[in-house]
Amino acid sequence: METVSLDFGEDGLVPVVAQDVETDEVVMLAYANEEAVEQTRETGRAHYYSRSRDELWEKGATSGHTQEIEEIRVDCDRDALVYRVEQSGGACHTGFESCFYRTIDGEEVGTRVFDPDDVYE
Repeated sequence: METVSLDFGEDGLVPVVAQDVETDEVVMLAYANEEAVEQTRETGRAHYYSRSRDELWEKGATSGHTQEIEEIRVDCDRDALVYRVEQSGGACHTGFESCFYRTIDGEEVGTRVFDPDDVYE
């Protein structure tokens, strides 16, 4: 089977939606460069590119809240990905199950599953 060629755009990144395979909940949005996608495919664990830190990172390397890849989907324009993941622990660095834990009006609708002060000392 032929691997789909991705369009990383001018900045060399593609947006990646991480979706829990068991619940179908969107747990986070991040970005990946070509190396992050390669590492994800090679290891079976989610890797991303941090725009703020300007570096490659593996989800859960610090927190232990990993994302095991079940499937990678590519959109029709080949410029966005969905990582279908088995999420271990919370996906959000703020301690919530999902990064999408509040509404636009500020109402918290998510569940906090860990204390970030304990994890990121």
